[in-house]
Amino acid sequence: MKQFIKIASGQGFWGDLIDAPVHQAEKGEIDYLMMDYLAEVTMSILQKQKLKNPDHGYARDIPELMERLLPLLKEKGFKIITNGGGVNPVACKDAVFSVAKKLGISGIKIGVVTGDNILERIDELFSEGILLNNMETGESAEAIKDKLLSANVYLGAAPVVEALKLGADIVITGRVTDTGLTLAPMIYEFGWEMTDWDKLAAGTVAGHIIECGAQASGGNFLGDWESIPDLARVGFPIVEAYPIGTFYITKHEGTGGLVSVETVSEQLLYEIGNPADYITPDCIADFTTINLSQESKDRVKVYGVKGRPATDFYKVSMSYSDGYSAFSTLTYCAPDALKKAEAADRILRTRLSDLNLKFDEIRTEYLGYNSCHGPLVKRRDDLSEVVLRIGVRSHDRASVERFGKEIAPLILTGPPGVTGFAGGRPKPSEVVAYWPALIPKNKVKAEVSLYEL
Repeated sequence: MKQFIKIASGQGFWGDLIDAPVHQAEKGEIDYLMMDYLAEVTMSILQKQKLKNPDHGYARDIPELMERLLPLLKEKGFKIITNGGGVNPVACKDAVFSVAKKLGISGIKIGVVTGDNILERIDELFSEGILLNNMETGESAEAIKDKLLSANVYLGAAPVVEALKLGADIVITGRVTDTGLTLAPMIYEFGWEMTDWDKLAAGTVAGHIIECGAQASGGNFLGDWESIPDLARVGFPIVEAYPIGTFYITKHEGTGGLVSVETVSEQLLYEIGNPADYITPDCIADFTTINLSQESKDRVKVYGVKGRPATDFYKVSMSYSDGYSAFSTLTYCAPDALKKAEAADRILRTRLSDLNLKFDEIRTEYLGYNSCHGPLVKRRDDLSEVVLRIGVRSHDRASVERFGKEIAPLILTGPPGVTGFAGGRPKPSEVVAYWPALIPKNKVKAEVSLYEL
């Protein structure tokens, strides 16, 4: 058993800093590079891409990135774990092998985790009485069954552990939890049992801290953000984990950003409900038991985490088509910039009403005035400019299309001092809605396959 392992965060979402994984591999020693690509809406985007091309459906940044990472992996011996396989991890594996062949690299083993995608099983599940009720409203998924775009189970760390036991150098998964990507190498390296609830909870907390990349090392920091050094060269966080469940958050020496109790604490509060019940497929972590201490510069100790047994359910992230939307903007200048923008909004709404168009929602924001804080903002009439941003949502595509034809006319038939209309008429885009549900774990089977080049 290793004394400790280092797990580096390489991506916090699809679209994060493309150089971050390479810097993590180049600037110091690591054992694992964890790259988290998936958000709820990402799965529906990838599913639509796969429907257009059966070879797509994964994070398309990965092959280009692997051209730089594979030589480093062979040289330094670290492993890569990523859920960037999306809805097509097998195709992602093929793309990585193509890169390896191009580079003349062989001896690469890739573990692929599948089984999370249950879109084709919806009718079967319904016939068994598993109605995938909405976790927030209780409504049966029967109402949206025919409009589903994606349906993916949040698998935990176990199949990733299995892939590592098979000897994988790279593990590519579909919808595995963000935390599971970091927890898995701890279970594998330290021989933790899947019932070591406190240790699993510690690994889960570690995964939660680094799942959003540099958000734990000074990025997006709400505290004294101006004091964060060299954000342009921010170093992504690294977990230095120990067999007893204690771990440290740090980053490579010489990189920008900051790892402090404050930056780590902010990330711990990210996207949690009841802090005493952070539910994952692997365990329930009690965030109220977490202890933090600043050990040295850019090094925070995390210890004392308690956990409880996992539930009998997996969470299911589903998305479905829910109509159409369109947005457009116009900019109004002083004097009376806000009054002009408000008048333009009233004129446009009157015209839409006169046309008897059908909208589920019309939303107006005044950028530069209240788009961030809404009704909490105190009115100001001395603004030098205001951007009117208005959008509509409807199940009637024709109404949304007509809305797009009513924006440009405001330039010559509305208040003066207007600019900023560009890009032509706004076009309807599909509204993708989110549907969270639960499914019994015994109805889902994760599959692990190992491939070698």
